[in-house]
Amino acid sequence: MRYVLLEIRAPRVIMAILVGGGLGLSGSAMQALFRNPLADPGLLGISSSAAFGAAAMIVLGSLFLPHPVVFGYLPVAAFACAFAASLLMYSFAASSGRLAIPLLLLAGIAVNALAIGGIGLLIYVSNGEQLRTLTFWNLGSVAGANWTIIAAVAPIIALGGGLLLGHRRALNALQLGETEAQHLGVPVLRVKRVVLFGVALCVGTLVACTGVIGFVGLVAPHCMRLLGGPDQRFVMPAAALFGAILMLLADLGARTLHAPAEIPLGILTALFGAPFFLALLLKKKAVWGM
Repeated sequence: MRYVLLEIRAPRVIMAILVGGGLGLSGSAMQALFRNPLADPGLLGISSSAAFGAAAMIVLGSLFLPHPVVFGYLPVAAFACAFAASLLMYSFAASSGRLAIPLLLLAGIAVNALAIGGIGLLIYVSNGEQLRTLTFWNLGSVAGANWTIIAAVAPIIALGGGLLLGHRRALNALQLGETEAQHLGVPVLRVKRVVLFGVALCVGTLVACTGVIGFVGLVAPHCMRLLGGPDQRFVMPAAALFGAILMLLADLGARTLHAPAEIPLGILTALFGAPFFLALLLKKKAVWGM
């Protein structure tokens, strides 16, 4: 029992907290940066790029490396692709000392479509065993968490989260518009760079270790804004806390609803998040008088 608690349950709980907190924090930062409540960590294609890296390693890795999944090359490939996608999008959107958010968004949509197409192609050419691994990984799970992974992931999430939290006031100023923020003394370009780097660091690392888990980064900031208003000094840490709670509840459901089998986390978060998001839209529709 002690072994199960310390070596299986505890790492899983901590990983769920890291995933939920990182996605909630990244989602609130993205929504503030884009001034769009529909933005989430997957908007720029970072999540799908990480998923493509992992899929490529699952299907093609054995051509170059012995047992790539067993020896832990999967997170490395996923993070490398996520980081490369971030650099590619930044190079498209940055020009003459400025970072154009609309161009960044369009580049993200293109990268997202390209990554999804690549994943589809890899699924098409995969064999039965690879297809099962791909399917389970793409739906997300914290079942593979252990102390070694947590020791590698936690400092990166702490760095990325610290960068995002350190720019809460600047993101508040950006809600007024870039020109107004500059008049208030906010270094707009530097803030954009740091926030994008922090989001890429958090999301790329988490997706690399747990697979794609959707809706947490979208729902958690929404709930906290409804609860305490749009001030990022409240929304960002509160979204991280609420995201962690959501992930703990989702992981509990994943382990118990169909025991002894396990339901992938991505299924549960989508089943919960999609109706919740529709309810939010209906509420907004009523507020707008439509």
